Amino acid sequence: MEAWLQAAMAWLALPQFGLSTLFLVSFLSATLLPMGSEPALFGLLKLNPDLFWVAILVATAGNTLGGMLDWWLGYGTHQVVDKWKHSSVHVRALDWLERLGPKACLLSWLPLVGDPLCAVAGWLKLPFWPCTFYMMVGKFLRYLTMTWVLLQFFPGQI
Repeated sequence: MEAWLQAAMAWLALPQFGLSTLFLVSFLSATLLPMGSEPALFGLLKLNPDLFWVAILVATAGNTLGGMLDWWLGYGTHQVVDKWKHSSVHVRALDWLERLGPKACLLSWLPLVGDPLCAVAGWLKLPFWPCTFYMMVGKFLRYLTMTWVLLQFFPGQI
């Protein structure tokens, strides 16, 4: 088992596979699945420091597409959530999101609330492309910041 795991990790560390794996992990972590993509990004960069900007962009693209999927899931589940529409927390949150509009998707990078925020933006039928743009900006800045911080705390090859 250990030899298989080491072989799989070596295979995933290759740049041609590492970027596709990073894309997939970033995409899945942007959905409502409880996982993070920063460790995959950091690990890939530690093994392949020359891929810094490409890896940041691949992670951003995967995470943004996952956020877009969340938007569509929210859009499609509008009737399901209607049963809670009269709670005070729900009314305040919706009011806040409606006032901010697509710019609220800048916060899609936040842990725990960012991914559901994208789904709620879809549920509210906020404009898809402006929401996508703000998701992309927020996620890009998160990856850039988190990678920079990790590299400061764990210097080495890069």
